[in-house]
Amino acid sequence: MKKSISLLAVVYLVFSLVLTFVGCSNNNTSTGNTSAEESTITLAAAASLKNCLDGKLIPMFNEKYPDIKIKTTYDSSGKLQRQIEEGAEVDVFISAAMKQMDALDEKGLIAKDSIVQLLENKIVLIVPQNSTKEISKFEDILKADKIAIGDPASVPAGQYAQEVLKNLNIWDEVLKKASLGTNVTEVLNWVAEGSAEAGIVYSTDAVSTEKVKVVAEAPEGSVSKVIYPVGIVKTGKNQEAAKKFIEFLQTEEAKKVFESFGFATN
Repeated sequence: MKKSISLLAVVYLVFSLVLTFVGCSNNNTSTGNTSAEESTITLAAAASLKNCLDGKLIPMFNEKYPDIKIKTTYDSSGKLQRQIEEGAEVDVFISAAMKQMDALDEKGLIAKDSIVQLLENKIVLIVPQNSTKEISKFEDILKADKIAIGDPASVPAGQYAQEVLKNLNIWDEVLKKASLGTNVTEVLNWVAEGSAEAGIVYSTDAVSTEKVKVVAEAPEGSVSKVIYPVGIVKTGKNQEAAKKFIEFLQTEEAKKVFESFGFATN
């Protein structure tokens, strides 16, 4: 009788151990899946990319990689640069100019060999859609009483605008009439709302609303190429996911979307 009880006890013990092992294995697998589902990369991108990324490309990426979520923040490239320098948790940075990316790279904040010159844009002069001002070229911007441009101290679109206007020898005169926007979207909105009679933005911004019209493109040779670079921030926690996102942005399907928003691709 005692032997029977002992045998049953051993069987029960072995059975319990098996269940425990299986349970632990399932828990580990479950935890792994949860981790994958919650994989998130933080993208810091120039304000001029918001419509393109939020409206099309990020949903497309999520369809392809449902286990990678993307958290976005949009602003002027100069502001985003400073935030990264100050330790903001960012995995991928897309700037509207090489200047900000190069500055971060020089400080060792961008992963080696991760920088890609992704897109090209154009600098244009815009006026409200119902404008009656005779403005048809960049020099005519002085006919406007209120002018909107990005702040050259931190906004790439403003830096490009300053370059054009300096090369045309009218920068000082324009500055007397100018309101300086904190990012290019703000400049666009001022002109769209009519609080500014002329403004300088990217061509991609101009086509995003019917409330403004393009009257001129920056004269050839008056401004540097408007290059949008993308790179992986070295302190980012999700390097592999960040790499997949950058690779996706270079695919033919992504390029078609960028081009539909007015960007030129390599």
